[in-house]
Amino acid sequence: MTTPAISVTKLSKRFGETLVLKDIDLEVQKGEVTCLIGPSGSGKSTLLRCMAFLEEATAGMIRIEGSPLGMIEEGGKRRRQSAAELRATRSKIGMVFQQFNLWPHMTALGNVSAALRRVRGLSRSEAEQRAMDQLTKVGLAERAGHYPSQLSGGQQQRVAIARALALEPTIMLFDEPTSALDPELTGEVLNVMRRLADEGMTMVVVTHEIGFAASVGNRICFLDQGRLLFHDSPEKVFAAPRSPRLEQFLDTYLDRGAAMLK
Repeated sequence: MTTPAISVTKLSKRFGETLVLKDIDLEVQKGEVTCLIGPSGSGKSTLLRCMAFLEEATAGMIRIEGSPLGMIEEGGKRRRQSAAELRATRSKIGMVFQQFNLWPHMTALGNVSAALRRVRGLSRSEAEQRAMDQLTKVGLAERAGHYPSQLSGGQQQRVAIARALALEPTIMLFDEPTSALDPELTGEVLNVMRRLADEGMTMVVVTHEIGFAASVGNRICFLDQGRLLFHDSPEKVFAAPRSPRLEQFLDTYLDRGAAMLK
């Protein structure tokens, strides 16, 4: 049986007294696009951050391509991964955030090549060549010498995607990558993500772009109040009659892509 790209087992997360994720079980298969949808505050971004070990789960296990992330169970006991073990597991993951988080004093080329030099130890010429390859992939080769202030929001987010891809992850996590963009700039970012999906990249996407989720996602996961209420193919999740809770969510959320579901 094929090892899942991501396996989440009985995952819970607390912030103080507040339980924000409750007994999440989820598998993401290699090459699959999984979209996490649900109302604000439902735990989507927290789940994604746990998958990247930017937040540490309170209970449960996460495995990345079969390797434990953060905690390891040995002989009935749990221990924290060593720094080297954690780096090795996290190296398989790339993440793109709502905010672009680009260095304002670096060009697009500099933003993408910096991590390659620092993390991978590449020479300047090697790092810049790989960075140019990724900027070309996201359609920004001609903007390589531009600073973030000279780029649109959509272009900045595509630089952020190129930066993540340059480290050659096998899994990409996206946390509402278009939420900070004007509607007219959203399409250029979603198109890059569609191409990644077509190339077989494993992706987990927190999104309110329901049209994108319905057309690109292989699996839709609906979270509400920290629980994974259901997950299935878009055809089944969005089929009429829909789950009453999902119907309520779609009725109250005016999404730019919701017309695709009608």
